[in-house]
Amino acid sequence: MIAYVNGTVSYKDPAYTIIDVNGVGYEIRISLQTYTAMPESGARCKLVTYLNIREDAHILYGFWATDEKKLFLDLIGISGVGPATALVMLSSLSSNEIRQGIVDEDIRLIQSIKGIGSKTAQRVILELKDKIRKEEWGGIADSKPVMNQSNSLKNEALAALVTLGIPKATAEKSLDVILKREGHEMSVEQLIKLALR
Repeated sequence: MIAYVNGTVSYKDPAYTIIDVNGVGYEIRISLQTYTAMPESGARCKLVTYLNIREDAHILYGFWATDEKKLFLDLIGISGVGPATALVMLSSLSSNEIRQGIVDEDIRLIQSIKGIGSKTAQRVILELKDKIRKEEWGGIADSKPVMNQSNSLKNEALAALVTLGIPKATAEKSLDVILKREGHEMSVEQLIKLALR
């Protein structure tokens, strides 16, 4: 496997780049995240890579950050999500937005990505939410735990309110107002009680 490519950018495009390493040009597929982070042509650049070997092609995928590559590998591990689809996902949203959408079980956000249907979005969330939550609490992901605590607090309260028969839109608006006014230092029970007033 090719773990990384370190050389000079000889060509850069939103979909792929060519990195010259001692006279050998490596064509590497990239996401918009990586494209934005990369230096211009002529500058030195190091991309961590993943080599996808198929019967008809060997395709090298490159990432500016190890974190992006890790999410890419998690995504292609899901049935129905190939490397091309994973790259589209990483081009549509940032790694943190995808992770947050998965943790929040935001099917609409994941489904808003071109080529992702509702079944694939549900599969992505179902298969990755626990893994990502564990990584966040382990300090691997970039997301801030405080933000995750407040989001999980809101999500738990929202689920309870919807179960109690309150329309989701009304409950969400009410919770947002309460959290803005009271802050995030309260229990789920307190939040639900305030929302039911």
